Amino acid sequence: MLRHLPLILLLLPALACAEAKPFDVDDLVRLNRVSDPQLRPDGKALAYTLRETDWEANKGLQSVWQLSLDGSAGAPKRLTAAGSSAMHARYSPDGQRLYFLSSRGGSMQVWMLEGPGEARAVTSLPLDVGDFMLSPDGKRLALALEVYPECGADFDCSKKRMDADQTEKASGTIQDKLFIRHWDTWSRGTRSQLFVYELDAAGKPAGAAWWATRGIDGDVPTKPFGDLGEVAFSPDSQQLVFTARIAGTTEAWSTNTDLYRVSVGRDEPAENLTPGYGGYDTSPLYSADGKMLYWRSMERAGYEADRNRILELDLASKAVREVAPQWDRSPDGLSLSADGRSLITYADDIGQRLLFAIDIGSGKVRRLTTAGSVSGYAVGKNQVYAAIDALDAPADIYAVSLKDGARKALTAVNADALKQVRFGQYEQFSFKGWNDEAVYGWVVKPADYVEGQRYPVAFIVHGGPQGSMGNSFHYRWNPQTYAGKGFAVVFIDFHGSTGYGQAFTDAIRGDWGGKPLEDLKKGMAAAAERYAFVDSDRACAIGASYGGYMMNWIAGNWPEGFRCIVNHAGVFDNRFMGYTTEELFFNHWEMEGTPYEKPENYEKHNPVNHVTAWKTPMMVTHGMLDFRVPFEQGIAAFTALQRRGIPSKFMWFPDENHWILKPHNSVQWHRAVEGWLQQWTAAGTP
Repeated sequence: MLRHLPLILLLLPALACAEAKPFDVDDLVRLNRVSDPQLRPDGKALAYTLRETDWEANKGLQSVWQLSLDGSAGAPKRLTAAGSSAMHARYSPDGQRLYFLSSRGGSMQVWMLEGPGEARAVTSLPLDVGDFMLSPDGKRLALALEVYPECGADFDCSKKRMDADQTEKASGTIQDKLFIRHWDTWSRGTRSQLFVYELDAAGKPAGAAWWATRGIDGDVPTKPFGDLGEVAFSPDSQQLVFTARIAGTTEAWSTNTDLYRVSVGRDEPAENLTPGYGGYDTSPLYSADGKMLYWRSMERAGYEADRNRILELDLASKAVREVAPQWDRSPDGLSLSADGRSLITYADDIGQRLLFAIDIGSGKVRRLTTAGSVSGYAVGKNQVYAAIDALDAPADIYAVSLKDGARKALTAVNADALKQVRFGQYEQFSFKGWNDEAVYGWVVKPADYVEGQRYPVAFIVHGGPQGSMGNSFHYRWNPQTYAGKGFAVVFIDFHGSTGYGQAFTDAIRGDWGGKPLEDLKKGMAAAAERYAFVDSDRACAIGASYGGYMMNWIAGNWPEGFRCIVNHAGVFDNRFMGYTTEELFFNHWEMEGTPYEKPENYEKHNPVNHVTAWKTPMMVTHGMLDFRVPFEQGIAAFTALQRRGIPSKFMWFPDENHWILKPHNSVQWHRAVEGWLQQWTAAGTP
């Protein structure tokens, strides 16, 4: 029998009320989003960030909130002013001050709350602060700033050069190495660098900034999505360890990040702590006594989806060992338990994203949660405070017992909004996929499901491809928006997906159109056989990124499978992708070489070679700021469709990247896609 996750029943008993309507994209873009829980050192309060949608301004606004954990009262309280964004709250070690980032003064700076009064600015730099962290003794503030390396800690110098770049009438830029662009931004010669200020008794910077990453030819934190979770102060606040990828001339095709150590205030060369490790090394974490350093390490160079091992470095002897070597999962983030004996982390696991506690000495791993998707957490003495979501529940903060995993909801940031909507029920299923190996998928019923009726199918293929589409609440590809429009929704974690062991993830390398396509075919057949309401004869396939690649591949290799296709930001020509994407290591790994060394690998499963078999109506969508799968890939697919005379549409966004993020654009995109699906799955449509 199909089921709801218990947490939504706990939070939202009114969901079944008669006046509720099916969930819709208008509901999706207006939901509040909770993230980044941070525990006050005394354990009596928790701060977090809440994102609310400013529909008129067409953007999200973030604010800092605090809830009491000592049983004293009350609903969570907003701590920062409305109208400007505030985020990334961090308590001082004594808990008396709360530092956060805010744009209230016109640029992003560090602010501070102390007592019941108004917040006051901590920094007033000419540059935006990208991120910050406090030292364990509360006497130092580390900042990530985008600067011209030749300007160093002279921030006015960097600001003047940035301003001149905007006003210069000659617009040409000359570069002599990659990256010339990354994700959605063209390179202008700046680097993200780390600087440290001493703080005075009032908690404000005193004296000049010390350039911690002087001499590092790379970005700290790493781009495009790194943060100061890649940096750690030693427990005595005297040293910093940070993650960096040395650029040189190989940055665009290298995943070799290392951990570097510096002594605060000393202008000495940084010490590379991980010189013999060729893959990603990140998430440094000191033991409580400062003698050990833990980090996440990928063994294979060039592979961004390798298993994250947890390694332990004895800083005195330099001996390294792996913690939990038998655990075949890939953890994301590391924290110490209060007693220092366990590591707390989260990882994909059979279609969920769960919390785990790992005994450092024995390597024994315990699940702390069993369902849903964890997106952030803070560790207390007896509990972990985690943001958890599910297919029918946007994230809220829960207290999770370290002893037995018992869970208690602490927030209900969308309770009123969700009383007005109905979600589709969902269930996970498994079947025999490629080579008769177990593969998992999910099915979601239409929100207005009626027993005995059959429904058209929205068949979603996730991106990555090393990712997972499971029991989570997604803000770009949310199955419930399709369930709300009367579709049964099916999605499969095909070979290449994460959370099923590293061998399963590795299986897609060099076989993009092989094992995954077989899994998708068998998954659709299994869902249609198992669930009578799934009408696979009225199905449309939709996907983005690798999922968009699979839409192009399906068009030429499973053309009878679907009535229509939606391809967002999909790869049309593997070989051209190998020369035009920005992170070249991805293609080099997936195709087992460069396009000129291994052209046959790029052609093996290349959608462009199968256009003569295309016949399925397809809608193509793409953002012009997409440098990961360049915009021309979408144009090329649409051109092929038009020249073949296949019913097709092209939807493009001049202000979006690989993702469609702006609220109005998201609604417009969803409405167009929903209309396309409804057009081709309507009863009587051939």
